[in-house]
Amino acid sequence: MTPESHAIPTADGASLAATLYVASAPKALVLIHPATAVTQTFYEHFARYLAGIGLTALTYDYRGTGASRGRSLSGEAVTMAGWMLEDVPAVTRWALERFPDLPLLAVGHSVGGHALVLSGDRNAVRAAVLVACHAGITRTIRGRAEQARVWCVMRVLAPLLCALNGYMPGRRIGLGEDLPRGVMLQWSRWTTLPRYFYDDPALAAEARAARLRMPLLALGFDDDPWANPHAMDILLAPVTGAPVERRQFAPRTLGLGGIGHMGFFRKRCGPALWPAVGDWLLAQAAREEG
Repeated sequence: MTPESHAIPTADGASLAATLYVASAPKALVLIHPATAVTQTFYEHFARYLAGIGLTALTYDYRGTGASRGRSLSGEAVTMAGWMLEDVPAVTRWALERFPDLPLLAVGHSVGGHALVLSGDRNAVRAAVLVACHAGITRTIRGRAEQARVWCVMRVLAPLLCALNGYMPGRRIGLGEDLPRGVMLQWSRWTTLPRYFYDDPALAAEARAARLRMPLLALGFDDDPWANPHAMDILLAPVTGAPVERRQFAPRTLGLGGIGHMGFFRKRCGPALWPAVGDWLLAQAAREEG
């Protein structure tokens, strides 16, 4: 299989770099919405797995990251809300226009899952999997050392480094990819709020989540200090109109050394974790919509 490169336009004239992994006789199209500071290449093995079971898969980079990054990141004005409410819908529109006859499914990793929760009842996606998705509140992080590390990054380094550089140099401090200033500072502010972005009056997040209707499969992992059950509860509590299935995995029972926040998409975890998710997606693709 040779992946196809595509450029997806956003409503305001930007362009998102995307890669399509085409299945033979596809049963559905799966959009893979990435986590913060993670580029689409991280999801390649999972996308290839999906294509191998009959699900065409699309990966992409948010504005200001990976192959969607412009020449000057300091000039990128996008926010984290912009990723969720502009970039994700742009990818969805493109998929609907290009593949109008395929059921549309989605997998959201961390902030990619947040975008799906906030998509409301106007989303054309039939069903979605949320991987390690949680309300990213600093106080809910498990482990004092990790909580202190995140507090330092969000409250001290983020404002300082964004002011000095005009963007967040995440690669230098082991955060992942560099991030646009607006993304980092909005994320930093949300981590201080009691219910994360649900307490941001500009977002109307609770009302959006309450309007969601598509089935969700939410995956958590026992060794993930961020997306622990309590933090997942806070994120999913306002999703009152959609069926939500929760599955919690213990690495040891699966014969895995660890999964954490990122491990689900790593190739070594594939044999233990991907088939159940693939089966769920195939069942949703075959489901008759009422």
